[in-house]
Amino acid sequence: MNMAINQLTIAICSLLLLPLAFPSISAYESAPTKPGEKIVDVVVEGMVYCQSCDHYGSWSLNGAEPIPSAKVSVICKNHMKQVSYYKAYETNEHGYFYAQLNGFKMDNNILDHPLQSCHVKLVSSPLANCSLLSNVNYGINGAPLRYENKILRGSHYEAVIYAAGPLAFRPAYCSPETHV
Repeated sequence: MNMAINQLTIAICSLLLLPLAFPSISAYESAPTKPGEKIVDVVVEGMVYCQSCDHYGSWSLNGAEPIPSAKVSVICKNHMKQVSYYKAYETNEHGYFYAQLNGFKMDNNILDHPLQSCHVKLVSSPLANCSLLSNVNYGINGAPLRYENKILRGSHYEAVIYAAGPLAFRPAYCSPETHV
């Protein structure tokens, strides 16, 4: 009996300490409610490339070129598998996207955490010669987020930045001599 009580106590303490281990768990706050309270945002960043014909059919991005103005989507589902957040984002001139998840909310701080609930998918490429979706890093199925200990801090602002990808489109046609 004492062993069961000890295990229960450890489990409860672990759940209470979880927000300290993952600061983004409280990232659903949209505005400070008290003076001096910080706004915490969730951000997803990544790159989108055009995969070289030399590496068609693989996950290699050697020789890949960044795609400006490519579109990706961030999709989050709650613990009941319902879409709780969706928005499309566009890459900059270097193929980089910075997706600030404005309005992202978590009903359950553990089950709806961005690492478990959010994925990034390829949407479209502006390049006619490189517009087919590839599943490099799960760009079709949904690239999972990675926490890389990257946080932007200000006096009343904090952004927890997750990474996804890199993702890639592939050329519609690769000549037989380049595709081995």
